[in-house]
Amino acid sequence: MALVLLAHAVGAAGAQAVPAAAPASNSPGTVVLMELDGAIGPAAVDHVRRGLRLALREQARLVVIQLDTPGGLDTSMRSIVKDILASPVPVATFVAPDGARAASAGTYILYASQIAAMAPASNLGAATPVAIGAAPAPAPDPMAAKRVADASAYIRSLAQLRGRNAEWGEQAVRDSVSLSAPEALQKNVITLIAQDVADLLRQADGREVRTVLGEVRLATRHAQVLVFDADWRSRVLSVITEPSLALVLMMLGIYALLFEFSNPGFVLPGVVGAICLVLALFGLQMLPVSYAGLGLIFLGVAFLVAEAYLPSFGALGVGGIVAFSIGAVLLIDNDTPGFGVPLWLVGVLAVVSAAFVLLVAGIAAKTRRRPLVLGVATLVGATGELVEFADGEGWAQIQGDYWKVLGADGLRAGRRIRVTRVQGLALQVAEDDTEGPVGV
Repeated sequence: MALVLLAHAVGAAGAQAVPAAAPASNSPGTVVLMELDGAIGPAAVDHVRRGLRLALREQARLVVIQLDTPGGLDTSMRSIVKDILASPVPVATFVAPDGARAASAGTYILYASQIAAMAPASNLGAATPVAIGAAPAPAPDPMAAKRVADASAYIRSLAQLRGRNAEWGEQAVRDSVSLSAPEALQKNVITLIAQDVADLLRQADGREVRTVLGEVRLATRHAQVLVFDADWRSRVLSVITEPSLALVLMMLGIYALLFEFSNPGFVLPGVVGAICLVLALFGLQMLPVSYAGLGLIFLGVAFLVAEAYLPSFGALGVGGIVAFSIGAVLLIDNDTPGFGVPLWLVGVLAVVSAAFVLLVAGIAAKTRRRPLVLGVATLVGATGELVEFADGEGWAQIQGDYWKVLGADGLRAGRRIRVTRVQGLALQVAEDDTEGPVGV
């Protein structure tokens, strides 16, 4: 009985899973269309992942990824490839519109898809991996050779899985070569050339492709296109994972918190600074940052703060600006397409940081030169009336308060006195012969 129930459960699960990949041909069906425009990063991963989930829920016949990218992060590209390979719904990557490209990471995504299509005036290729934080080496770099070998094997495995030109894929990785759409079709790098999405669906109709659930015959000629646009979550993620903005948010958060700690009670700078710092750290933890660069940035900020409170004739300030500038340059690799920190932004932030330090140091210097308005030291020179006095000590009323006083033996109660200096917890006083109101 248990085996019979188990067989029924497995059959029911299979009956529910199969329509997601191969919907019934007697209905128009749905095709999910999403666009990836720009560098491949964490936001692109999130958008593709949720689009594939939508396609599964809608039992779509096909997912079309309209692609135009200069490349992007290796980790994000591999995440998208994994999601495409694990999707029960077939995926077609379409490099469009005319003038679009699928460079670097886009080439891998194109190879991973069941249907690889391009607009007539588009191109793909230049898939050589770039190391994060690496500088051009005059001699052969063993680590670079390992990265290229790994990427070559990766794109070769994708080509063999989809039955495409593995030799050219490996050449795109090792030699950074590119192809136009007609050349890619001729060399069996792509499946077809289409004018637009409608043309792509017409040409894909009737083709057999393989998914994780087995062979599927596409029926897309009359399918309804469901456009899956990036929502606010994807847009926010795309913004805060921009390295330049993440760096600006981090600096803004640090300086806002520093201002709040220096001037307690304003509240707003502290709130804004905390929010900016959390957003910056969230964005940076999703990017392949260099910890050496991040450490140099914090060290530079620490030197700048120390210069404001411990003046060192500019030594700490200059060292802080240099450390910050080097750290910002090393934070993200500038050669990674779409994920570099521009040098002009580094220069602007360094100048702003220096100006902030000069401003804070100037305010601190003025504060140190300002005369005291509170404390026992402010009573020196104040006048009052001696209330009682004997044997060189007594009590006097000064500025409305009673203070223990010390003075010469000739002083008598009721006399007008003036504070000459502070001696421990008592005030040294002398008889005041000047005219004027008591307590001034």
